[in-house]
Amino acid sequence: MPAFRPTAACIWNSFRSSGKRHLILTGTRGAGKTTLLGALFPQALPGVTTWAEPGRAVYLADNRTRERVRIGRYDASRPGNENKMVLCPDGLQDHGVSFLNRCIQDESEWIRVDEIGYLESGCADYLNGIRNLLEQKRVAAVVRKQELPFLQELCNRQDVFLVDLDRPFGDFGCVIMASGLGKRFGGNKLMADFFGAPLMVGILDATEGLFARRVVVTRHDDVAALCRERGIPVVSHDFPHRSDTVRLGLEAVGDWAGCMFCPADQPLLRRETIASLLLSAVNRSDCIWRTCFETTPGAPMLFPRWAFPELLTLPEGKGGGWVAKKYPDRVAMMNVSDPWELVDADTPDTLNILRKYYRE
Repeated sequence: MPAFRPTAACIWNSFRSSGKRHLILTGTRGAGKTTLLGALFPQALPGVTTWAEPGRAVYLADNRTRERVRIGRYDASRPGNENKMVLCPDGLQDHGVSFLNRCIQDESEWIRVDEIGYLESGCADYLNGIRNLLEQKRVAAVVRKQELPFLQELCNRQDVFLVDLDRPFGDFGCVIMASGLGKRFGGNKLMADFFGAPLMVGILDATEGLFARRVVVTRHDDVAALCRERGIPVVSHDFPHRSDTVRLGLEAVGDWAGCMFCPADQPLLRRETIASLLLSAVNRSDCIWRTCFETTPGAPMLFPRWAFPELLTLPEGKGGGWVAKKYPDRVAMMNVSDPWELVDADTPDTLNILRKYYRE
C-alpha cells in the first residue's frame, strides 16, 4: 500500500479539533503545498500570492486587486543551484506592506498567504506586517522550508497548526490490540470473513505506512500468522488481562513521541481518521488524544510519552481508558463524522450491521 498523504479533509478535521488559530503548510519544493492549500480553501480569499518566473524574477500580488510587484530578481552569479533570486527591497517595503494592510482591513475572517520564503525574510517591515496580520486575522499560509529565523518563528507559534508535508505524522508507535477472546462473538472474531478478507485486515490497512513502528499483540496463532505474512511484528502471549496487552505492546513498540492503541475489531475505521488523530497529536503533543462521535468518546486513543509509565503499570484488567479518566483535563477529542467507524464487531449481529455500512 502506498504511503498516505494527508488530504484536505484529514487536515481540516484535525485543525478544527486542535483549537489553533492559524494553519501553515510547509515542506520541500514539490511537496504539493500550494495545491493542498487550494483544496483546503477552494473559495477566493484575500491575501497575497508569490510566484516566480524561472531565471527572471519573483513577484508578489494582492489577491483582491491583482496588483503585482517584483520582489526578487534572478542573479546567476549566486553560488549553488537554489536561492538565486536577490531581494528587491522596494517591492516589499513600498507595496508588500500595503498589500498586508489591505488584508487587515478586509471583512474576511481568513487571509491566504502563499508563500513566505527567504526573500520576504529580508524585509523587516514586511515581517512585522505578517506578525500584525496574525494578530488581527486567521491566516492560512504556505511557508518555505528553510532554516531561517522568521520562518522558524512562524512554524513554532503556539497558535499555529503546522503540517510538514515531508513528514506530516511525526514519530509515533502503534499497538494493535488483538488479544480478545471473542466470548460474545462465539470465537475469534478477528478472522471472521469481511468481504472476502479476515475482519482485522481493516485495521492493518488503516494503520499502514503512518507509524514509526507498529506491533500486533495477540493470543491467537492464526492472527499472528496473518500479520507475519504481511511483515508486521507480532507479540504472542497468553496473559489474561487487557493491562497485559497494553504493557506488552508498549514495551515492544519502544520509546517514541507517543503511542496509539487501536482495537483490531473496528472494520470501518478509516485510514484518514488514523491520520487525522496523528496530525492532532503532532500539533498538541501534550494531550491524550481520542476519537469521539459528537460527545461519546471511543477508540483509537493516542498517548504521549508522559503517559507511558502509567500505561506500563496499569491496575490489573484496566486499559488506556483508565489513564484518560485519571487525567480528564489532559484529554482532547477528535470528532469523526461516521459513528460506525468506532463500532466494535462484538457479536455476529453487530458484524452484519457493519457489513451493511461498509464503504470501499
